[in-house]
Amino acid sequence: MAITLTEKAAYQVQKHLTARGRGLGLRLAVKTSGCSGLAYTLEFVDESAQEDLAFDSFGVTVLVDPKSLAYLDGTELDFVREGLNEGFKFNNPNVKNQCGCGESFTV
Repeated sequence: MAITLTEKAAYQVQKHLTARGRGLGLRLAVKTSGCSGLAYTLEFVDESAQEDLAFDSFGVTVLVDPKSLAYLDGTELDFVREGLNEGFKFNNPNVKNQCGCGESFTV
């Protein structure tokens, strides 16, 4: 079981944590949402919860709760630039289908 970041994604997370002036790392999770059922959530965290699983990737701590890990196991978080847009992209091998707008998915 693992969650990884690309080097580009880790750099962006570190940059944001430095700008915040604090932070333990990044929390990845899923929530029920959207037309396909599940949506990703990302947030910077200052401390971990007791049940969190921690992964280290390029010096960045990634925290995931056990329930979300069932949907996120094997996921790689990347940071991409496409034209004028840039942002984090989830490469999740568990996704079976996603909605047309790309905001939600099913496994």
